[in-house]
Amino acid sequence: MSNGGGGACEVQWAGERLLLLPERAISWPAAGVLFVADLHLGKAATFRALGQPVPGGTTAQNLARLDALLAAHAVRHLVVLGDFLHAAQARTPALLAALEDWRERHAGLACTLVRGNHDSRAGDPPPGLRIDIVTEPWLVGPFACCHHPQQHPTHFVLAGHLHPVCGLHGSGRDSMRLPCFVQEGAQAVLPAFGEFTGGWYVERAEGRRFYPIGDDAVWTLP
Repeated sequence: MSNGGGGACEVQWAGERLLLLPERAISWPAAGVLFVADLHLGKAATFRALGQPVPGGTTAQNLARLDALLAAHAVRHLVVLGDFLHAAQARTPALLAALEDWRERHAGLACTLVRGNHDSRAGDPPPGLRIDIVTEPWLVGPFACCHHPQQHPTHFVLAGHLHPVCGLHGSGRDSMRLPCFVQEGAQAVLPAFGEFTGGWYVERAEGRRFYPIGDDAVWTLP
């Protein structure tokens, strides 16, 4: 395990070199794959439809971050570990048009979505986005791509769903919570990629390793 450059943390999981990125994604350089989880696109629009005065612009921010990652890491295949869209109310004309424009910019990119619980409610992305829709576990190389954290008999699991955060504690009552990657045995959970998402606090436990994200860097908690 080492610093992978640019704030990334390099790990060896299932015999493969992976980069845990501060943009809340995992790069698998040897395969040209980028893993992300829990984009929850259109979540802010869903809340606004319910009368909640939340700010707009999160979809554009998410897609811009994704653009930058695809360019920086020479990605050939994007794998989304569930919850691409947030809900049926997220399927607004503006959001679908933004996704069509994004897909046109990356016409040669292979895209796979592992269905999550929100995808079941939101419905599959439109066929014109050319996203392969699969169910968990979906196997690629030594990895079992899932939405829900689980064990697999032969493959290392990469999952989402939890939106994990961990705690850092200073002196006295000084503390903070940060999004993180969590690895335990042959399983790792990614932080939520989406800008407008909550977080679930993951308790420390023996054999559980945390990789918090802060100040544009990923590191290992002792």
